[in-house]
Amino acid sequence: MIQTLAKNITFDEFNAQYVNRERHYELHDEIVVEMPKPKGKHSIVTGFLMEELILTIIEMGKRGKWTIPRESIVKSSNGKSGYEPDIIVIDQDAIATESRWGSESIIEKAESVKLIVEVVSTNWRDDYFKKRADYEELGIPEYWIVDYAALGGRNFLGNPKQPTFSIYQLIEGEYQIKQCRGDDPIVSPTFPAFKQTPNQIFLL
Repeated sequence: MIQTLAKNITFDEFNAQYVNRERHYELHDEIVVEMPKPKGKHSIVTGFLMEELILTIIEMGKRGKWTIPRESIVKSSNGKSGYEPDIIVIDQDAIATESRWGSESIIEKAESVKLIVEVVSTNWRDDYFKKRADYEELGIPEYWIVDYAALGGRNFLGNPKQPTFSIYQLIEGEYQIKQCRGDDPIVSPTFPAFKQTPNQIFLL
């Protein structure tokens, strides 16, 4: 269960008090939210995707240019939220221009990010609604929602609900969505060499 701490705080207060602690917190509209710790299948799916993305980065000749940091905080454009994605791929040349990256691992510019991945857990509304909207507004070029357990709403997953891999691509400032299920190929604009299907990921 997700717990919220009802006191409104600024992004900088959140960064000073809640980042790099044993428990995992995010800032949602100036409210501190304690996030569930990834367990079991969630951790396996996240780890597998990370491995596959690293292999894809190498295959695309981007090794040393694109990387997956162990920790980072993405600050929303209005400064009221800060998210720690399950996976984020950054551009090392662009990240060098981030004023708070070297000392705090904070990302404020969309140009620093190639991809954000959220693996869905019980807080699915955050992934499909809040984070999607904030990533779109910030200008993150590609965002994956990996819903291996079909936890999201029926308006996203169909009726009956099905495990779904959603790819959001930013086109003219708005996300366009492509959804994959079963043995559909996952087609990524940023990672065309990524060769997996939802079943290969979900059935681990």
